[in-house]
Amino acid sequence: MTEAVAELPKPAAVHDVPVDLSKLKRVGARPPFLDYLVQLWDFRQFIYYDARARVQSSTHRDKLGSAWLILNPVFNGLTYFLVFGLLLNTSKGIPNFIGYLVIGVFMFQITSGAIMSGARSLQQNKSLVQGFSFPRAALPIGVNLRELLAKIPMFIAMLLIILLVPPVEPISWRWLLLFPVLALQFSFNLGVGLILARMISKVNDVTHLLPFMLRFVMYLSAVFYSLDRFKDHPVILKVMELNPMFIIIDITRDSVLYGVTPTWESWATLTAWASIALVVGMLFFWRAEESYVRG
Repeated sequence: MTEAVAELPKPAAVHDVPVDLSKLKRVGARPPFLDYLVQLWDFRQFIYYDARARVQSSTHRDKLGSAWLILNPVFNGLTYFLVFGLLLNTSKGIPNFIGYLVIGVFMFQITSGAIMSGARSLQQNKSLVQGFSFPRAALPIGVNLRELLAKIPMFIAMLLIILLVPPVEPISWRWLLLFPVLALQFSFNLGVGLILARMISKVNDVTHLLPFMLRFVMYLSAVFYSLDRFKDHPVILKVMELNPMFIIIDITRDSVLYGVTPTWESWATLTAWASIALVVGMLFFWRAEESYVRG
């Protein structure tokens, strides 16, 4: 036993090992903005497939299934037609009021649904936010993409109504302008949704105000009446003409319903709204990235 102990090696000398702590990052720390955008791009496939799966499962419990994606806006449009078109006679002086109303209702529902869902995306996925590490902006982006995919049947129904319900409107090359309109509308919806998502994560009371704000915007968007009724009120008229939702609806009506090429002023104003909303929304959301985990 004594010989075995004697053969044991001597303990190694302890040396200080220099460690560079400057390259260590705190877990959950907010990355630089450009790195944040790169992370979102890396999550693009997850965002798309998650959005598509949620669209497919959103109505699986209903007997009519995906038909409700079309029936809901149709019933809304019918309600507005009965109340405003017939009872309040707001259709006076509007050529092809049914098409006018359908475009207004359908296009507004694309925005209202996207903003409502995007604003609540953090709140409704709180366990996911607190349990996993990923760029939190992926949630509002995924929700907006889901809303856009879900509205494709509704959008097709809108075009079919315009083609089939008298007075029938012919198809023209201007229908292709719907693609840039939808792209700008998506950017605007996403920017507003990002801003509201951060606000609601801090002050939940905003969720109660959101439906009223959207309803107010709808009344300022000439969904079911003509803008001409305010021609004697230049201030109100100017405010409504600068309303991004009115511009989206107006460009769509000109392109699809009346065969008129939208003015460059309308495109420029809508592009400005969409760009500002998206950039401000992304920066505003990113700056609070760390706080979403704490709830």
